[in-house]
Amino acid sequence: MERLLRAILSQLVERGSLRVTLPDGSSFLCGDGTGTPVAIRLTDNRAVFGLVADPEMQLGELFMNRRLIVEQGTIYDFLALVLAGARGQAAPWWERLLDQGRYLMRHLTTLNTKGRSRSNVAHHYDLDDRLYALFLDADWQYSCAYFERPDQSLDEAQLAKKRHIVAKLAVEPHHRVLDIGCGWGGMCLYLTRTAGVREAYGVTLSKEQLEVAQRRAAEAGLAERVGFGLQDYRDVQGRFDRIVSVGMFEHIGARFFQTYFETCHRLLDENGVMLLHTIGCSDGPNHPNPWLNRYIFPGGYLPSLSEMLPAIEKAGLIVTDIEVLRLHYAKTLQHWRERFMAQRDEALALYDERFCLMWEFYLAMSQTAFEYQDVVVFQLQLVKRQEAVPLTRDYIAEREAGLREAERVAGAQPRAQG
Repeated sequence: MERLLRAILSQLVERGSLRVTLPDGSSFLCGDGTGTPVAIRLTDNRAVFGLVADPEMQLGELFMNRRLIVEQGTIYDFLALVLAGARGQAAPWWERLLDQGRYLMRHLTTLNTKGRSRSNVAHHYDLDDRLYALFLDADWQYSCAYFERPDQSLDEAQLAKKRHIVAKLAVEPHHRVLDIGCGWGGMCLYLTRTAGVREAYGVTLSKEQLEVAQRRAAEAGLAERVGFGLQDYRDVQGRFDRIVSVGMFEHIGARFFQTYFETCHRLLDENGVMLLHTIGCSDGPNHPNPWLNRYIFPGGYLPSLSEMLPAIEKAGLIVTDIEVLRLHYAKTLQHWRERFMAQRDEALALYDERFCLMWEFYLAMSQTAFEYQDVVVFQLQLVKRQEAVPLTRDYIAEREAGLREAERVAGAQPRAQG
C-alpha cells in the first residue's frame, strides 16, 4: 500500500516539493524541489490505506484526528500541491467507483425534508456566534464576496456583493422583498436602510441567526420595516415584489429543486424579480463531498446549471441573466482562513483541538476547491415576465453607482454582535 501511495502522489506532485514520512519512519520525496516545501507524516498503516482507498473522505478525517500530521507548511499548502497536479488527470478506478456510488445515492444523502433541514441547519449555523466573529466581516456575510479590485478588503468586497445583488434586483421604494436564508440579517438591513425598500422579510432555520437578526433590526430602528421568521421556505405565504436568496440553495438537495422553484414562482409577484446566488459545479452534476456532508454541511449539495435550469423552466420562471463568479469565493475563503488561523487560540477556547483542526481543513479544502476544481458561484436572475427587467445590463452599473451614494449617506453599518 505504501508503494501505491508513493506512485499516486508522485504522479500528482510533479512540481513543488513534498516529503511524506511513513509509519515506519521511512520517507520519500515528490516533485521537482521548487516552491514552498511541504512535509506530512502518516502515523499508522491504516492511515496509509485510508488515504489511498478513499482520500475524499479519509484525508479530512486523518487530519482532524492527527493521524496525518503536517510537519512543514500547512494543510492548505498540501491540498494546493495535490489538487493543482490532479487537474486533468483521471482518478484511480476505485475512486471513480466510489464517486459513481455516491452520485447514485445523492438523493438519499440530501433528503432534506422540513425536519431534516432544520437539524442540518442547526448542526452548522447554531454554533457559538463567537466562532463566526473570529473570521467574518463586520456585517457577518457568510457567503461569497464580490471583489471589484484585487486589493479590496473583505469588508469592502462583502459590501460590494450586497450592492451587486441589490442592483440586479432593481428594487424600488415601494417594494416588499423576501430573503430566503437570511443569515444574520445583513441583506435585509441593507435593502431597507440603504436601498430604501418599504419592507424586507427574511427566513432562516437557525435560532441563533434569528435572534441576532431581530436584535440588529431593533438596534437599527428598522423593526417596523424588517421582519425575520424561523421558517422553512416551503411554508412562506404571501406575494413579494422581489426575492433574494444568497448561499442557501446549496442546502436544498437535488430532489427538491422543483419544489424550491415552484415555491418561488408562487411567492413572486407577476412583475417580480428574483436573484439566486449559489455555489455550483461548472462541470455538470456531481455527488456531495462525503467529508463536508458528514462534518460541516449535512445534506449539502452543489447544483449544476444543467440541473437547475430544467427545474426553473418547469416552474414557469424565465432566466434573464446568469453571471458566473469564478475565483471570488477562493479569495473570500482565503480571508476567512487567514483570519481564523490568526485567532485560532480563541476558537480553541470555545471548542477543542479536533474541532479546530476540522475547521482548518474545511476552510482550506473549500479554498482549494474554488482554486483548482470545477466549483464556482452562479448568480441567476429569474422573472415571470420578460419585461420585468431592462433589455440591457447597463442598469446594473447605474444602480450600483446610486447604491454607493446611498451607502455614503447611510454611514457605517453596525456589527452583528453575537
